[in-house]
Amino acid sequence: MVIYLTRHAEKISGPDPELSERGMLRARNLATMLRRAGIAHIYATPFRRARQTADALATRVALPVQSYEPGTQAAFARQLLALGGNVLVVGHTDTLPDLIRLLGGEPGMPFLETDFDRVYQLVIATDGMVTTTLLASLP
Repeated sequence: MVIYLTRHAEKISGPDPELSERGMLRARNLATMLRRAGIAHIYATPFRRARQTADALATRVALPVQSYEPGTQAAFARQLLALGGNVLVVGHTDTLPDLIRLLGGEPGMPFLETDFDRVYQLVIATDGMVTTTLLASLP
């Protein structure tokens, strides 16, 4: 099983903002990057910027974007680990590090507000061993 986790792409300002033009480009590039990754499940928080980031891949691979609540990290991690197939999760700077740890991965350096390109690849072996690889998405 492989779980990909990323922060939403660049956004405009305001309450529950949408993606900016640059963010839409990043979302499309992420979809291109993961189109052959065998993604079977796509999750995003209910915020517009996260859903729009996930929508680009969802459209490309004809899957729905399922919503998850960022405040339920432990339960969500257990849910992800029980799934079959590869997964994309789109979250936020204040939720992804904890979720990565709960899944057995290593988030590395803290997120900055300007970090939009990190894509974590957690490869979870059948024995539960987790390998974390930090990838980057193009803007």
